[in-house]
Amino acid sequence: MKHAEIESFRKSFLVFFLSLSLLSGFLAYFEYLKQKQSLDTTLFNQMKLCSFDLKCTQFEFDFVPLQSSKLYTLTAEPKGLYALFTIPKNGTYALKLRFAQKHYSQRLHTIQIMIFKYYLLTLTGMALLSFLFSLYALSPLRRALQLTEEFSRDILHDLNTPLSSLRLNVARLIVPSSETKKVERIEHSIEAIASLGNNLHSYLDGDALHQEHIDLFNLLQERLLIMRRLYPDITFHLQGSSLVVKANRDTLIRIFENLLSNAAKYNTSQGSVWIDISNTTITIRDNGKGIQNTAKIFDRFYKEHDRGLGIGLHIVKKLCETLKIVIDVQSTVGEGSLFSLNFKALTQR
Repeated sequence: MKHAEIESFRKSFLVFFLSLSLLSGFLAYFEYLKQKQSLDTTLFNQMKLCSFDLKCTQFEFDFVPLQSSKLYTLTAEPKGLYALFTIPKNGTYALKLRFAQKHYSQRLHTIQIMIFKYYLLTLTGMALLSFLFSLYALSPLRRALQLTEEFSRDILHDLNTPLSSLRLNVARLIVPSSETKKVERIEHSIEAIASLGNNLHSYLDGDALHQEHIDLFNLLQERLLIMRRLYPDITFHLQGSSLVVKANRDTLIRIFENLLSNAAKYNTSQGSVWIDISNTTITIRDNGKGIQNTAKIFDRFYKEHDRGLGIGLHIVKKLCETLKIVIDVQSTVGEGSLFSLNFKALTQR
């Protein structure tokens, strides 16, 4: 299942199962009260029979002053349940029959165990029912996601042809030196479109990733060669040592390319980007414009500048969640931003 399907399945299952469990819990409680009342009625009837001949061993009996208000009524006290009965030809004393609290608690405990067993059996059936219901409810979402993915893949596939033609034609252009900047801007735009397509590819393939051992220091060195060519006015600094993780290479490339290109695009003129590897954490810091609302920066379509579509960092967040990378951001407007990536979960595989 894909991440969205798993989340939808989990929520549907929990809502349905918890609702049924709560309802079953109320029914089990009322059944307990009913069984308790039935036990009390049975004990009282047995006391009434016992009051005629006292041929019963489960009750304690005594003679107490007559209290008309408590005659023929089952009453609870710390020592157990008792009832008062009249004594023929005696208007002063009453017969008190008591069922000891110890025995009464044992009877109640037996009832509780029986109801609890039935409740657990019911929960098992409800869990199975909730599972089947969640799978059934998931079917429309799964079909919709499948259609969306197929449509997206078709568009990305069709996009590759014009992009390849653009790259080829731009590479063959013969322009004077005064027009070189324009050609570079065209190349950057083509690479931006290609990068967006790669992001979407990684996002769509995020649940079926091939994993391998990768040295992030070497990977960053490779990506910085490209970044320095794309952003010649920005100075990139890489510090740290080897950090080997087990993950999908293409996904890591998408994450680093998005973060590094953002750090360069929204930087100041002649700005710098610092990449530091320390233990299991990689930080990417710039001295650019900064981010006003860091709480929303990973939201889909949220952007603070005119450039971009506002989905790059959202895809980064989703890819990090897929790989179990903990990502965090700190930023001060006018001073720059710092993104930290914790790869601890990937180093323990």
